[in-house]
Amino acid sequence: MRVLTNRMSFGAIILACTIGAAESADKLPGAGISVQPADQNYADEWFERDLVSLGLEDLGYNVKQSASMQFQAAILAVGTGDATFYATYDDPLHKSVWEKAGGPAKLEPVGTIAENFLQGYLIDKKTADAYHIKTINQFKDPKIAKLFDNDGDGKAELYGCQTGWGCERVIEHQLDAYGLRDTVQHLQGSYEAIIADAVERIKAGTPTLYYSWSPMWLTTVLTPGKNVVWLTVDHTDLPKELEGAQTVVPGLGNLGFTFFSERVLANKEFLDKNPAARKWFELLKIPQNDISANSLQIHEGHGSAEDILKRAEDWRNNHRAQWDAWIAEAKAAAN
Repeated sequence: MRVLTNRMSFGAIILACTIGAAESADKLPGAGISVQPADQNYADEWFERDLVSLGLEDLGYNVKQSASMQFQAAILAVGTGDATFYATYDDPLHKSVWEKAGGPAKLEPVGTIAENFLQGYLIDKKTADAYHIKTINQFKDPKIAKLFDNDGDGKAELYGCQTGWGCERVIEHQLDAYGLRDTVQHLQGSYEAIIADAVERIKAGTPTLYYSWSPMWLTTVLTPGKNVVWLTVDHTDLPKELEGAQTVVPGLGNLGFTFFSERVLANKEFLDKNPAARKWFELLKIPQNDISANSLQIHEGHGSAEDILKRAEDWRNNHRAQWDAWIAEAKAAAN
């Protein structure tokens, strides 16, 4: 009996070790680790944020509800560690904000969710064709500017960039660099609110100047080459941190703004301790068309947090094979 008992104890030990090893092998790399997303409360960016978060959840991380705040505050929170990541860092457009938040010592842009976004100035095609307007520099001419004057002050209204966004810094710089301060008024506010007015003006046949980027829903309503046209610049002039950036678009010319890519901006300490999360940030790719389609859905009234999360979940399901391959590769990076 004693021998049997000893054998059973030894077998139990072997079984326990085997089960323990299996449980250890199955343990997800993010188990027990909480992650805090940050966003700027702009619905067009939630789709990307939710896809990043869904992947982290599949890796075992406990992803908290995203903290919404002003753009600069969100970036700063990632640098201090109060937030873990910001999903839609526009590189290099947001470079100055990143540097002020601590730069590479505190937070790091990782991967490329989507790339080669265009941005710049546009006007209605009707006025562009009638007056041969091709560059923003032509707005230095008071006669050209007056065509786009809606309030009688002689200045063209530029439906521009939301306060605090990276494009604001570029536009304000170029108003001085191109000598446009006396002839162009930069209208700012909620981008969705001011651009709605620009859309109505163009639909009514009124000369209109505005800033925009692509992909987004607006290009399905105001389509470059159809009812609006991109304006070029006679030379590139950007803020110091963007000097040397690529601004020439094949087939369009020099738009004066840098191309930009959406990247995940993450806390450096978190990245160093979580190679699986870093690998996930590096792997996730979202086609521009899908980002634009989501943007259009928001514009058409389907922009609640629940709507956008559902579209993100559907996107994961529709790309399941690729998604699972990414998750497997991210898991492997933890070993």
